[in-house]
Amino acid sequence: MNIEEKQLKEILLGQNYVTAEDIKKAEDFIAGSGKETGVIDYLLNNGLLTKDLLGQAVAEAFGVPYADLNSNQPGQDQIRIIPEDIAQKLRIVLFTQEGEYLMIATDNPATPNLAETLESIFSGNKIIIAYSLPEDIDTAFLHYRKTLETRFSKIIQEEKRVAPEILEEIFNDAITLRASDIHFEPQGEEIVVRFRIDGVLHESGRIPYKYYENILNRIKVQSRLRIDEHFSAQDGSMRHEKDGGIFDLRVSIIPTVEGEKVVFRIAASYVKGFDLGTLGLSEQHQAVLEQASRKPFGMVMVVGPTGSGKTTTLYSVLKLLNRPEVNITTIEDPVEYKIKGINQIQINPQTGLTFAKGLRSIVRQDPDIVLVGEIRDKETVNIAVNAALTGHLMLSTFHSNDAATAIPRLLDMGTEPFLLASTLEVILAQRLVRRICENCKQSVEVSIQDVAKILPKPERFIKGKKITFYQGKGCNACGYSGFHGRSAIFEFIQISSKIKNAILKNPSSEEIWKLARDEGSTSLFEDGITKVVNGVTTLEELLRVAEPPKQ
Repeated sequence: MNIEEKQLKEILLGQNYVTAEDIKKAEDFIAGSGKETGVIDYLLNNGLLTKDLLGQAVAEAFGVPYADLNSNQPGQDQIRIIPEDIAQKLRIVLFTQEGEYLMIATDNPATPNLAETLESIFSGNKIIIAYSLPEDIDTAFLHYRKTLETRFSKIIQEEKRVAPEILEEIFNDAITLRASDIHFEPQGEEIVVRFRIDGVLHESGRIPYKYYENILNRIKVQSRLRIDEHFSAQDGSMRHEKDGGIFDLRVSIIPTVEGEKVVFRIAASYVKGFDLGTLGLSEQHQAVLEQASRKPFGMVMVVGPTGSGKTTTLYSVLKLLNRPEVNITTIEDPVEYKIKGINQIQINPQTGLTFAKGLRSIVRQDPDIVLVGEIRDKETVNIAVNAALTGHLMLSTFHSNDAATAIPRLLDMGTEPFLLASTLEVILAQRLVRRICENCKQSVEVSIQDVAKILPKPERFIKGKKITFYQGKGCNACGYSGFHGRSAIFEFIQISSKIKNAILKNPSSEEIWKLARDEGSTSLFEDGITKVVNGVTTLEELLRVAEPPKQ
């Protein structure tokens, strides 16, 4: 933004966008946690400041109007009036045009000689320079994008550096569209490229098969994998740079009957920025998790299927606990996000470094807090439980459909009931749902009868005969899907004395859940319904990832 945070804080306070109490709360939190994040980031992440109010404050600091590209997005024809090379170089978008007056939005009104340059480009017009947020400028630039296949064809016709240039286009597109995964799938004479965006796969382009070998070899070389191995699975990692940012890519290659399939997992900066305030936790759930995480010993478990955001949740807890006086060590497969000040260990079965062996060594390293990426076997769970019993805070993930099922499964793995009862503090299950796009969000009134067509007996969860739901009508910012980003839904079981006593008797998941319900726990679906009613997601999206409780 090129505006000092001190100046921004003064404007935010002067215009009553935030209160002095909000600023102090942010500064106290940052000072206590040792985080590198700024006050403005804290205010945004915790809902104390909106993006539009921030934009207005920055515009005021520059002494220019604010152009709200988020709410008033120009169409493709209007944006393309400015040639792409000029728009990208100057970071400008044509916001409005009224007669001879043009309002040009930019995220840096202080660019040297900007006014003179714009007057020479739009001779005969009167120019008004306005400020817009960088992410909104980037969204507007998506109108310039050509399809991947069009760009592939151009690269192939030029016959220069086909493999590196095709990969560059794919990686850049994936990062721009916030994809979490990239798939290269051999299908006959073509390679289908698909992106997973907000949890859903979308086809993005096709590459002729004859170019795939060179692309595959380049991937293997950059990932330090064997290029002469075509019949066994290989895993590696590589990095990609875009706009000054470095993105870590986890690479998995497996042989299929059509050829070698490649999947990249992108450890992106927008994931690294998460903290507990941005995950979608209710105030009550966040308080429970923070309370359990600040205990000197015990065990916090996050359960759910692959891709449900378990690691992100635990990393958000670690960021909360990460202080110079605390020794935090993790053992993971793989290390997905690197955090300054934390000792992170990557397991390596080829050298004998498994979860169990690594965890046994970690407890001799004087840790205060230990994160085990995943509990997979009896040996690991027993070491983890004993470590939690002897003065360590243990954080881990576990594959289980819901929170209540985790306890019988851990007992089935051979954990002693009295040890588990003594160490377990809280279990949370989670799933990810797509968020409704804020740019094209609209309300819609439905009757309880309409809801009953897709949700049996909806009166169990929703009150009233007329309900206001929300949906995204589709826009360029969300790729016309109606969704942009993801939030989590949660199910918490706080291990009370009653549940501890039940664990000693090898309970079923039904018995555990009954006790948890009596003490106020709500299901994944019920937490999701709250987010549906509050306009975070849609009922159809919730039903895609969670089932209503049995009647």
